[in-house]
Amino acid sequence: MSIRLFLVPFFLYTGYCTAGFHENATFKTINNFAKSIREFGVLPTNTPAMNRDNLQKAINWAHPRGAAIYVEPTDVPYPMEGGIILRANVSLVGVHGPVGRGTRHPDKAQPVGSVFAIEDEEKVFMTVENATQIRGIQFWYPKQTLDDPAKIIRYPATIQASKAKGAQGVMLSCLTFYGEFIAMDFNAKAEAIVEQILFEHCYGYPLSGEFIRIDYCYDIPRILHCHVNPANRRFIDGGYSRAVIDSVVARKTFTYRIDHTDNAQCIDLFTFGAYGGIYLGPATYGQLTNFNFDCVTVGIHKLGDNSRNRNWQVSQGSIIANTGQHLNEIHSLIVEGQGHMSLTNVEAFSGPNNALTTLDKSQDFLLVTGNEKLTITMVSCRMRDYVADNPITRSNANAVIQAIGCFDKHENIFESGDRFYHDNGY
Repeated sequence: MSIRLFLVPFFLYTGYCTAGFHENATFKTINNFAKSIREFGVLPTNTPAMNRDNLQKAINWAHPRGAAIYVEPTDVPYPMEGGIILRANVSLVGVHGPVGRGTRHPDKAQPVGSVFAIEDEEKVFMTVENATQIRGIQFWYPKQTLDDPAKIIRYPATIQASKAKGAQGVMLSCLTFYGEFIAMDFNAKAEAIVEQILFEHCYGYPLSGEFIRIDYCYDIPRILHCHVNPANRRFIDGGYSRAVIDSVVARKTFTYRIDHTDNAQCIDLFTFGAYGGIYLGPATYGQLTNFNFDCVTVGIHKLGDNSRNRNWQVSQGSIIANTGQHLNEIHSLIVEGQGHMSLTNVEAFSGPNNALTTLDKSQDFLLVTGNEKLTITMVSCRMRDYVADNPITRSNANAVIQAIGCFDKHENIFESGDRFYHDNGY
């Protein structure tokens, strides 16, 4: 593709102002904004190592200019080795929105478009620094198994925050992963934090069970409109087998994991076939709304290490907790530690699903553990398909719980304050 033909839609897509843009703009002027990776020798016919080196040259060119690198679409994915550093100020941009069932070649079981084919089992594919963007790209691991848990390749993370410099002001948008083990690793450390990280419209199914993990992010990470599903590669080569999905559940990891984080914003999140939906660590607070955690062992696990601001507002969501090794480990929600959780319009139900091994029930709706004082408010929650007599299992005598306008498994009104639990021995 000529970069001139690509420029106007590219600028519109990436947010460049096109006012005053004329068709007779010089190629030299245009090239100051963006270049195709092919101009630097990244080609489908190269070795992975050669493409890695050439893509790094492209990034090094863009770094001092704050320029964009265009992943030009192709009918043969670009073979890539890992170890790439997306240096500060650089945008790496492809043509796609999230393609949750996969693009597909007309004659081959492979994706097409802006696609990197990754086989490197030793190195993180791409490490990101400050003020960077990755958008509209597919990441394909062609050697990953579809049906045999014993053959799962434990690839390093596809995208990782810089461990040396941290990563602040990063946008990851419209990314699709096929065969990844860990998709996006933003576990930082106190001396090299991550901040203002935006994940949006990202699709995949990590075989570690970990899609996005964040640690040490004190300036509002945003996880928006993300979809994790073993059928995300259906149009390419089918979905994962029941045995592989069961093995993901058995790893006892969470699709979304957050710790040491202030005011996290989590909106429109989906996962299927994982041990856990989201882990809200002890040193976190924020909001979670519009979610569906389907075929999980634990939907939400919330902790807290102080009583001042370890508070989560959770609303408008559905949890289907129905899978695990034993029924007594299946809980829609677990709350422990200190702080507060507000639940509004959160429903839970269970049942069979042929995609994985299920027990078809949960033990309860809410498990409250520990021994420190914490508070929970439940409003308009519909709770079904648990085996316990009461939807709330409380082993923490210091927990204060109030339910208003909720319904139990018999579709009877369940309203109670803390006195209810003391009077009834819960």
